[in-house]
Amino acid sequence: MTSVQSAVRRRRAVAAAGAVSAGLLVLSACDKPTPLSTITVGRSSVSSEASCGGEGKTLQTADLTKCLQDKDIKSITVDPDETVRFGVDPKIADKRWTILMNGQPLTEDSDKTYRTIPGSVFFNAQYGAQGNSTVVSIKAGDGKKSGTAVTGLWNFKFKKDD
Repeated sequence: MTSVQSAVRRRRAVAAAGAVSAGLLVLSACDKPTPLSTITVGRSSVSSEASCGGEGKTLQTADLTKCLQDKDIKSITVDPDETVRFGVDPKIADKRWTILMNGQPLTEDSDKTYRTIPGSVFFNAQYGAQGNSTVVSIKAGDGKKSGTAVTGLWNFKFKKDD
């Protein structure tokens, strides 16, 4: 091998190491994503990072109220005859979580990563539904039983499949 080939290889190695270092630097400057929450109805599903919080810090009541009114949320069509499946990251389940419908608790808090609810519930006036769409939220707590501080909120819009 000639000294020219050796020099070229060294330059390539240095350039590759520099590119990797620059890439890692850029990635380290990014925000760490919050845990995901997923809704599945039939063969359709939608996942989202937290609308508010999700990093384990307690959210203030004013922040929660504002977050519950967020209009820029993911939606899914729900057939009232289908089962709605809720799945949360184990980091959410470890801190306990509950399902809210239009801001009101629909379920007791849980430490499981998966729950199911009949789709008809989300369009039933008895449970506070109004019209053909409902905002459903997943509320993460601080790891203690009921009435705990809220650490994250994942919002979804359910649209009734006629």
